[in-house]
Formats: sequence, C-alpha cells, structure tokens
Amino acid sequence: MPIVHPAPQPGIPLSEAEILQICDLHFSYPDGHVALRGIHLTLRKGEKVALVGPNGAGKSTLLLHLNGILNGGKGSIHIAGLPVTEKTLPQIRAAVGLVFQNPDDQLFSPTVFEDVAFGPLHMGYPESEVRARVEQALAQVGMSAYRDRLSHHLSMGEKKRIAIATVLSMNPHLLVLDEPSAGLDPRARRALIRLLKELQVTMLVSTHDLALAREIFPRMVILDEGRIVADGPTAELLENQPLLEAHGLEKP
Repeated sequence: MPIVHPAPQPGIPLSEAEILQICDLHFSYPDGHVALRGIHLTLRKGEKVALVGPNGAGKSTLLLHLNGILNGGKGSIHIAGLPVTEKTLPQIRAAVGLVFQNPDDQLFSPTVFEDVAFGPLHMGYPESEVRARVEQALAQVGMSAYRDRLSHHLSMGEKKRIAIATVLSMNPHLLVLDEPSAGLDPRARRALIRLLKELQVTMLVSTHDLALAREIFPRMVILDEGRIVADGPTAELLENQPLLEAHGLEKP
C-alpha cells in the first residue's frame, strides 16, 4: 500500500527543518471548477519530491499557490515558517523559486546576465551582491560562459537552465519546477537530470516524466482530481501497477 504522510495539524509550530507546510488547502476557480480539495503536504529541508498525476489533476494550480500567484482559497501554506499572505508576498517570492514549463515565460531581458540579475536587483541588493549572485547561479547550472548571450537565441535546454538560474540567484528555500523535461531532446533531458541531481536545494517538481521521477526523486506524491491519493517512496509507488492505472499513470 502507498504511504500517505499524516496531515499537519493547524496551530502546531513548524520545525525549522520543515520548508513547506500545506494544511487543508482548498481552491476553486471563478467559473466554479474545484481544483484543490483539502491538500495536506509537508516537505522537509533537503527533500526532492516529484508531484505527478494526470492532466487536470491540480498540479499547476497547487504550484502557483506556493508563491502567491494564485490565492483566495481556504487553508494555509507556510514556507520556512512564514505564512503565505498578501503582506508576506515579497519574502515568499524570494523564498520560493518557481520555474515555469515554458522558459520564454520567464526570460524577458536582452541578455542572460540581465535575466538572472532581475530578481536580486528588484529586491534592492547592491551591485556587488547582484553580480556575485548572478555568477554563482550561472555556475550552479553550468552556464557561466553564457552570461553575455542573448536569451532568446538559446536552445530550449539552455533556456531552461537559465530559467533555473533566475530563481537560484535569489537563494530560495524551495525550488519548484513545472514539467522541466517538457520539450527537451534526449541530450538536453540527460543534462537536466544531472543538474537536478546535483543541486543542493529542497525541490518540488511537477512532471509527467516518471522515468525522470524514478531517477531523481526519492519521494513521490500522486495528485488526482485535486486530492493527494498517495505519498511515499517513488520506487514503491512505481511498482504499484493498479495504483498507477487508477490515476492515469504508466510505469516507466
């Protein structure tokens, strides 16, 4: 049987090791579509977790709640002990590095350096600190030589690495990626897998690529119809054929 982690209880103080705590999160869109139905989820510092499920399960809706792009639902979200509220959004958006599926939604400056520098500049860091953060983030994704390149001239795999660097420059507590392997050729996908393995940051990644999930993420959460239906070791859940089939997934 899949392991389902116990739901966090309201009012219990967060451990310093708990980077993400979601408690009883519900959300409906203005047209009445119910997207999230009582989500409970906790990630501890250093965990790398895959979020999987069929199209329409609520994965992207959940991710967009983590830095306040979507709000207005019921329940609570804490990032490193800080509640996600209108008042805390600047701190939350520095703490949660959200990387969209399409890097062109994230890269809008003329050069790679300017794209990666945008977050630290917006937060008011001095020029020396901004430059140090950019250089460190580009080194983390293996793209230091691209600092002066035009972002829109890069390949899809290169753009995805730069998009990751744009959030790493903020030194986030939590890195959140939506379908990172989508649109990549085999070589770029393999390079991405190496990168995600090497990054030393708490990570929640939504993906349909269950082979990628098996290779990188020790823990997997299955979401379907707005509910978490399983949460446990990736290797165990991927061996549960009836569970996968019941929720529109195929064993890799």
